Amino acid sequence: MNARNPMFVREVARIDCPEFTPGHARGHRSRRLIDASDSSFADPFLIMAEDWTTQGAFPVHPHRGIETVTFIIEGALQHRDSAGYGGVLHAGDAQWMTAGRGLQHEENPLEGTTAHTLQLWVNLPAAAKLTEPRYQDLIEGAMPVRKEPGVFVRVYSGSSGDAISQTLNHVPVTMLEVRLEAGATFREQLPANQNAFIYVLEGALRVGEMETSVETDELAWLTHSEEAGLSELAFTARNTHARLLLFAARPLNEPIAFGGPFVMNTPDEIAQAYADFRAGKF
Repeated sequence: MNARNPMFVREVARIDCPEFTPGHARGHRSRRLIDASDSSFADPFLIMAEDWTTQGAFPVHPHRGIETVTFIIEGALQHRDSAGYGGVLHAGDAQWMTAGRGLQHEENPLEGTTAHTLQLWVNLPAAAKLTEPRYQDLIEGAMPVRKEPGVFVRVYSGSSGDAISQTLNHVPVTMLEVRLEAGATFREQLPANQNAFIYVLEGALRVGEMETSVETDELAWLTHSEEAGLSELAFTARNTHARLLLFAARPLNEPIAFGGPFVMNTPDEIAQAYADFRAGKF
């Protein structure tokens, strides 16, 4: 740390590891890693669910006012929407869907298979709530990468070192997949006032100067500062290789109103979303 330009050092603020619960459809298992009730703490991240799904778990349903980021851990996921857009995502792929003013879509594993996925809801700022819907399919092999000894980083959104993603954001979001060999250390600089978390897919980490342990299936929220400037995040794989996802973005600090699949700023806007949906405007 430079005494003239001190850098905020990120530590673990909280670790979450919720229980698995039966899903709403046969063959569906899920857990809510980020819950809507925690939205003021998690801002701008609203919800993140880890799902194991078979066909029919997520039939056609609408969204408004958010972006959904879907990451395929295992299997494959077919998707299509009411405007005719569709495709198949495979393990390692992600999709950045901007619901904006409203759309309907469905997501299904391939017939006879199970898909293991993460889906994160990212809030849109009030000025972009009714923006034009948009899809960005982020194919694993096409994403920029950063490599260092024992460290492999795939950049789905934002940047890491010299690797810069072309993914479009209404509010800048960093999304990295990081793979570490045993004993390797990863360092990343992020704006100090951004909210950030890591989710460990495999292995175990020691995070920050306090070397807090974060293990497989745990989500660790990181400390942040109210002041502008840079922060440093560092973590080391413990006794075996590790794989994790890192997300970071600045809080919006705006009112949040939930209405099922719709997220707006006021209850009146939620009521309008339902009225527009019933009127066939999605």
